[in-house]
Amino acid sequence: MNDVLLAFSGGLDTSFCVVWLASKGWKVHTVTVDTGGFAPGETSRLEQWALQLGAATHETVDARQELFDRYLRYLVAGNVLRGGVYPLSVSAERVCQARRIVEAARARGARAIAHGSTGAGNDQVRFDVAFRALAPDLEVLAPIRELAPSRAEERAFLAERGFTMSEKTEAYSVNEGMWGSSVGGRETHDSWDELPDEAFPGGAIDPLLPPSTLTISFERGVPSAIDGTATAPVALIGALNAIGGRYGIGRGVHLGDTILGIKGRVGFDAPAAHLLITAHRELEKLVLTGRQLAWKETLGALYGSLLHEGLFFDPVARDIEAFLESSQARVTGDVRCILRPRSLAVAGVRSPHSLMTPDAKYGEGSGLWRGEEAAAFSKIYGLAQALALRAGGTA
Repeated sequence: MNDVLLAFSGGLDTSFCVVWLASKGWKVHTVTVDTGGFAPGETSRLEQWALQLGAATHETVDARQELFDRYLRYLVAGNVLRGGVYPLSVSAERVCQARRIVEAARARGARAIAHGSTGAGNDQVRFDVAFRALAPDLEVLAPIRELAPSRAEERAFLAERGFTMSEKTEAYSVNEGMWGSSVGGRETHDSWDELPDEAFPGGAIDPLLPPSTLTISFERGVPSAIDGTATAPVALIGALNAIGGRYGIGRGVHLGDTILGIKGRVGFDAPAAHLLITAHRELEKLVLTGRQLAWKETLGALYGSLLHEGLFFDPVARDIEAFLESSQARVTGDVRCILRPRSLAVAGVRSPHSLMTPDAKYGEGSGLWRGEEAAAFSKIYGLAQALALRAGGTA
């Protein structure tokens, strides 16, 4: 048995992997895991290309619903934005893809799993760690990392064997998925340079677009409707990507720490993620207590770090998911958003579980206590620091 299951995107690196692995005696089975971002007909083209390259079999797995159910719903529940801006577009995809690739390898009885990551970025770690956690008995192959060929050398290798791949002239590398696109290029290698609009899949944003109002509804923390029309989460995310994309919502650049310990910079274009997280966070402010919100912020950030850094299968992630699941019991309601070019604002929020009650109006007097009770509370509330200053503390 010399079967290997290759995660196949159809790009230069994974195309090279098909031919190279076959030349080394492996029987190559390719799998494309669809986590969104494919144009109509693209998956069929990838299957034809994989078989043409010499793959023994090819399978396309639609994992969009699984991506939401097992990963994205918790990123929404945790309001996860790495560095306060980046919605982990690629991170969630890679873990989802790794799990489905292992399942496909088991079904094929493969001896090894392969991916086309280089030795430079986060994806190699995410794939390696997931594969070894889920399938420790399978060999992990990474030909591009092992051989470190230049892209010109990869094209030459394929051309010598009758497979021509056009040399891309685009200056940017783009990964498109359901939860957003990531963009890399010359400007992302410098902390000062601005990534131009043409680098993003959506291109330039019309600054004269008129404002648009959008209402997003949630049921127990799960997005459920747009402008009152019930919509399943996967379709809802697609619709929000289209709506928000026109306005440039969720577009920016993230600078942070990579798994390998160096600083990295990446552009992102994630309209649906930013719309949902912004709306969801505002709804939570209305229905959750202050301590719930404080712990959610801490645990949501930890959950995002585990997912982003390839440690999603640590048991603590399941513990955090249980907390997040519990926290969403009352997160039901509607959030009204106003979209302007490159700007998103929440105009209003309502819920049957609102903690803003008629007898507790901030700044306008409350029916829950009397003035003398408020005065006594204020006196006792600040007593500890008053005593500390009296004892010689520094103000």
